[in-house]
Amino acid sequence: MLARLANKRILLGVSGGIAAYKSAELIRRLRDAGAEVRVVMTPAAQQFITPLTLQALSGNPVHTDLLDPAAEAAMGHIELARWADLVLVAPASADCIARLAQGMANDLLSTVWLATRAKLAIAPAMNQQMWAAPSLQANLALLGERDVAVFGPASGVQACGDVGAGRMLEAVELADACAGLFATGTLTGRHVVITAGPTREALDPVRYLSNHSSGKMGFAIAAACIEAGARVTLVAGPVNLPTPDRVTRVNVTSAEEMLAAAQQAVAGADMFVACAAVADYRPRAAADQKIKKSADTLTLDLVKNPDIVAAIAARADRPFVVGFAAETEKVVEHARDKLVRKRLDMIACNDVARGDIGFQSDDNAMTVIWQEGEQVLEKASKAVIARQLVALMAERAAATGLQVRK
Repeated sequence: MLARLANKRILLGVSGGIAAYKSAELIRRLRDAGAEVRVVMTPAAQQFITPLTLQALSGNPVHTDLLDPAAEAAMGHIELARWADLVLVAPASADCIARLAQGMANDLLSTVWLATRAKLAIAPAMNQQMWAAPSLQANLALLGERDVAVFGPASGVQACGDVGAGRMLEAVELADACAGLFATGTLTGRHVVITAGPTREALDPVRYLSNHSSGKMGFAIAAACIEAGARVTLVAGPVNLPTPDRVTRVNVTSAEEMLAAAQQAVAGADMFVACAAVADYRPRAAADQKIKKSADTLTLDLVKNPDIVAAIAARADRPFVVGFAAETEKVVEHARDKLVRKRLDMIACNDVARGDIGFQSDDNAMTVIWQEGEQVLEKASKAVIARQLVALMAERAAATGLQVRK
């Protein structure tokens, strides 16, 4: 179940209490599961464990002050609130629980708690008598009405010598509880490598051969894979598009650069989606200086570029391979030939001769083909088409028995 934490963003709030030492192990467990962790500490928490310790373990700066001039220049507390998928307060002291329940915002942690739309959870830690106090239980009831998850507490011997409920759950238990808050995506635990956009093949320092690909389809697929729970590496040709949230982007220019980046990224990956419009040919040698206009005609000596999707499909450790075919005639016929000839698991094809879909358009329509069948995806936005395609990829990969690689 911990695979559900892959790519998740967890903001860990640490309040004052001896159980704060467990937050160090919790951060390690969350990161081992693939989550990114940032930490907010209350002033009291800093008396039990240092920000430097949690910074070293999380790999991110620890946030401690609401009125930090450097952070607040960019409304830091709001950015933290927007960043998180889950805000977990562990340990959550009795005082902290009271302030969260009453909606106070007098420190950074309580302010972020109010400002976020993320999932909310607490892991109480306190003396057994404090845990049993009616006021504490009333505050817990208020939080429960607001869909705040309460993890624990456990029972046992406490630091004060008492025995009873109030011990914070162990790190491994809390990590598992966090994972339980997230639904399993169709690609949870998968690593997907995607190529997108055109390639440019230099003729001279100012000119190149390329095509009309905008990269929009590949970037939409990357975003859809993230939504489905995957870890995504996007090998992008020269396009003017923002990187989808949580996607690792590798920028390339030429087909040879794209092949090298794809070969490196795909090692150990579960899926490869060759959405890029790779130039078929490149000049045998690019001119060192700008080619001057002189004769009425110009002859170019071109050589074939590497076939990226075929190269990935031919690997001994090949992932599940999805190809693309942008055609102007006999779309399905050409795509089926490409599927067989290049030993692909699936291919998506579309008619780029249509003016309402394909290159530069925000919409698309395609036919997705595999050995045993095909499915038509009717015209829709590229974001919608991407989600439909990703669902098919997950279904077909499961049907072929693809196992998540460790």
